[in-house]
Amino acid sequence: MDIRFESIGGNSDWRTRLSGMSVPDCVATDSILSSCLQTLISGGSISSEVGISLMHHDSLSALCSLASMVKKSRFDNRVFFNENLHVNTTNICVLACRFCAFRKGSRHPEAYALSAKDFVERIEPFSNRIDEVHAVGGLHPDWTIDHYVELYSTIKNAYPDIHLKSLTAIEIIHIAERSGISVKQTLQSLLNSGLGSIPGGGAEILVDSVRNVICRGKETSSEYLEVHAIAHDLDIPTNCTMLFGTIETLDHRIDHLVKLREQQEESGGFQCFVPYPFLPDRSRLPEAQLASSSEVVRMIAVSRIMLDNIPHIKAYRMNFGDHLASLCLTAGADDIDGTVGHEEIMHEAGSMTSVDMESESLARMIASTGSIAVKRNSTYTKFSIFENSIGTQQILPVYGQR
Repeated sequence: MDIRFESIGGNSDWRTRLSGMSVPDCVATDSILSSCLQTLISGGSISSEVGISLMHHDSLSALCSLASMVKKSRFDNRVFFNENLHVNTTNICVLACRFCAFRKGSRHPEAYALSAKDFVERIEPFSNRIDEVHAVGGLHPDWTIDHYVELYSTIKNAYPDIHLKSLTAIEIIHIAERSGISVKQTLQSLLNSGLGSIPGGGAEILVDSVRNVICRGKETSSEYLEVHAIAHDLDIPTNCTMLFGTIETLDHRIDHLVKLREQQEESGGFQCFVPYPFLPDRSRLPEAQLASSSEVVRMIAVSRIMLDNIPHIKAYRMNFGDHLASLCLTAGADDIDGTVGHEEIMHEAGSMTSVDMESESLARMIASTGSIAVKRNSTYTKFSIFENSIGTQQILPVYGQR
């Protein structure tokens, strides 16, 4: 299909490239993996039943080999990152999801709500070295569309060249309900005031029986997908996510991937998929199963194989940690997020990953996996090879801009 926001950073003929690649013995001699390879080459998608088989496959290394083939057919040895800053608008939230360690009640001593002036002041120290601000937060009981229009307009007036990636689906629904307008009207107003894209958080697991346990009161699975479909219709690119390692089954994870793939088939605006494991340190979900490192790597690999119509797979280092994220770059991931500068949600949940990594350090980490670091913009339409990551001078393909 014609994906509306298909990345120019990749090879549009990736299936043909995949057909011409040397196939490792561990893939060629495995009936499930070799069948998956032929399905992808022929233009098909991996079924739910085969996806479950991949989740149970007894050779993680062989699974990663296939995922790496798919990644390289699309992006060669490139791994993408950007220079960004996370700013959370507020930790006050009318919901109390059981997995969330970030949320505070309005009377909590650590509760905060940033004004537009506060937000701009958070950006100022980083403004000369970032091109994106990633902004999400709680569901503030008092904020309407007017607050966000003022916020975004102030940010764009102060920093017109910084891309604003902001809001989860439930935040958008909450703003619309508080303002008495539709989701489409809400998104149009936000777009007009400076919103550039949507990060895609809050998907958790797109199975309502799971959501009713871990995040009762949030949007349903269909509502999450509907918000993104409306955004895509307005030409707002979005990412999509998965929180795994709570109470869901492997079947639920595959159901989640298939729902995202089907939505992409309809609306075509997902640019990146970001799976990340539950971090339990300060939450209220003692029955969580937790994901091992090998499970994280497997989830990345299966995602790359299953999501043939979503261009990018991100190893979100704020959640994974730098070492595990690096491993995932050899298992199908082609993006590692960015320099971040500041982050609260994952760190409240227990992440110890550095939030102030410079581009040079991030590029060296990417290069350590045998990959070429490519600095991108937020919508994967502008790219530059980070020269320190390739060691020697090379003439590399030049990609156009949409």
